[in-house]
Amino acid sequence: METGHVLTRRERQAAVTRADIVSAAGRLMLARGYVAVSISDIAHEANVAIQTIYNSVGTKVDVLAAILERVAQQADAPDLVSATMRQKIDEARNPSEIIRILATWCFLANERTAGILRIVTEAGVSDPDVAEFARKQDVTRLRGYGDVARVLRVRSGLRTGLSDHEGAAVIWAIGHPQAYRTLVLEVGWSADAYTEWLQKSLHAALL
Repeated sequence: METGHVLTRRERQAAVTRADIVSAAGRLMLARGYVAVSISDIAHEANVAIQTIYNSVGTKVDVLAAILERVAQQADAPDLVSATMRQKIDEARNPSEIIRILATWCFLANERTAGILRIVTEAGVSDPDVAEFARKQDVTRLRGYGDVARVLRVRSGLRTGLSDHEGAAVIWAIGHPQAYRTLVLEVGWSADAYTEWLQKSLHAALL
């Protein structure tokens, strides 16, 4: 019988060091923004050498990606492509229930990542590497929504004449983090009001 890999002491320490670096970078970037935080600042905050950051995580953009990855991997983080979320969608009794599940996920995902994604958006204006990173994030999100559109089509829930790609684009546009930031963080909508709007809008556009 195959057994899993047991981490060595060195590997465990390396994982702890990486986690400390990512946590320190997250704190600094949320407080100051991406541009104002240097690798040197992160090294000082994490109490490690600058070279350790490059060896453990990589460049500043890699550090930003690691922060987002950490958010996504937290125990209660919503993950559209995870086995748990896919199971919920597959077990939904009808297309309307799929929409409710999707609306809840969009809210939770946007609420959790709003701070970091704000940093990504602001940094992308002046840093082409971050702008490219943000573009890839959008494409990944769009592809994930394509899976939901396909499930709706199979369940006879996707509007006639609407392709999977078009359905994915609808979900992407309505559930986009910028819409959350504007409606909830700037205009002041409540979580309930935003989630209800998501559900009504997705239902009207897709079903």
